[in-house]
This record gives sequence, C-alpha cells and structure tokens, in this order.
Amino acid sequence: MKRILRSAAFAAATLLVASAASAQTTPAKTPTKTTTPAKTPSKASSTTDQVLSDVERDLGVFREWVNDHLDKADVVTKRELPRIKEEYETQSSRIDRGLDSLTAAGKREYAGLKNRYETWEARQERLEKQASQPETAQQTQTRMLGENVNVTTARASEMTDLYSRFIDYVRTNRKNWTPEDWAQASVVLTRLNQRYEKVRDLIEVDDRLRIRSWQAEFRTLEQAKKTKEAISE
Repeated sequence: MKRILRSAAFAAATLLVASAASAQTTPAKTPTKTTTPAKTPSKASSTTDQVLSDVERDLGVFREWVNDHLDKADVVTKRELPRIKEEYETQSSRIDRGLDSLTAAGKREYAGLKNRYETWEARQERLEKQASQPETAQQTQTRMLGENVNVTTARASEMTDLYSRFIDYVRTNRKNWTPEDWAQASVVLTRLNQRYEKVRDLIEVDDRLRIRSWQAEFRTLEQAKKTKEAISE
C-alpha cells in the first residue's frame, strides 16, 4: 500500500514540473497594434483645389494683360483694336468658366478689371468713329485756337491772343503732322491773316510785330517739314 502511494506522489510531482517547464518556454502573447492608414485627399477635393489654382492663375494673367494694354496704349490704331478685343474675350471667357471658384476679393478684382477694360474699349471705338468722319474747317479752327471763334468778326484787341494760341498749338503738335494736318493749319492761318489785314491799323505796333513773327515762324516750320520729306524721298 505504501508503495502505491509513493508511486502516485511521484507521478503528481513529475506532472507539476512538466507544466512549469511548459509555461516558461511558451512566449506570452502581446496585444496586436492596429495601424490606422494615413488619410489621402479625396479625388473631388484635389480637383477643386486644381480648379481654384487655375482660375487664380488666369486672373493674375488677366490683371497683367489689362495693365499692360491700357497703361501703355492710350490710343491704339484701327488695326490693333480687333486683336486686343479677341485677346480680351479669350482671357475673360476662361475666367468666367471658373468664376465660382474665386474668392470674394478675387471676384471684386475681376469685375473691376473688366469694367476698366470696357470703359477703355468704348473710348477707343468713339475715337475711331470720330477719326472716320472728316473734320470740318470750323472744327479744325476750334481745335487749334482752343475755342469756337468767329474769326471774321474778331476784334483787333483779340488778334494777338488768337495768333498766340495758334502758334502754340503748331509748336506742340507739328512733329507728328501729316501733309493734310499742315494744309488744315494753313487754312486757319489764312483766316487769321485775312482778318488781321482788316483790323491791322487798330492793333498796337508791338503786337503787330509779334503777329508778323508768328506768321513767318509758321511758314518756316512748314517749309522745313517739306524739305525734310523731300530729302527722305
């Protein structure tokens, strides 16, 4: 009986030792760390940012274009205006398509640039229309004397001032004159001279000398222009 009990105790002890050894050799399980993938911008968000970037860039180009053309070209030729209009339509249409993507400040700036250009274009068309209509002799005289004057009834006391205005206009503008401009100026001077001859005796001597010198100056300038053109040819 005692032998049986010893055998049972030995078996139990062996089992405990094996269990302890097994516990030491089996690594403890550690909790698995869950990695959350980084969020990437959605396709819709990326597209919106691209549209905003494009329309802002177009606005910058349009701003430079308006400043360049309107500041440097106060008056353009009839041939240049259609090209400028076409460039304006191209640039403004591109911005119009993405207008909703602009900030409030961007929209205000764009509206201001458009208004500035349209005012400038209207002025160019008005000047072109005026240029296409022949100027009457009276209009030419008014332009050169600075006011609408009936030279045929001008008083003797007014003649010196009228001649002075005329020669000042000639000095200021003659560099870009065509033969037609010189011919128009000559007509105005002829009108002044005709009135001068009628009231000459009522004009002070000093003023008569000034008028005679201005008459001679105009003819000298006119002849110098003709000589220069002849040499160029």
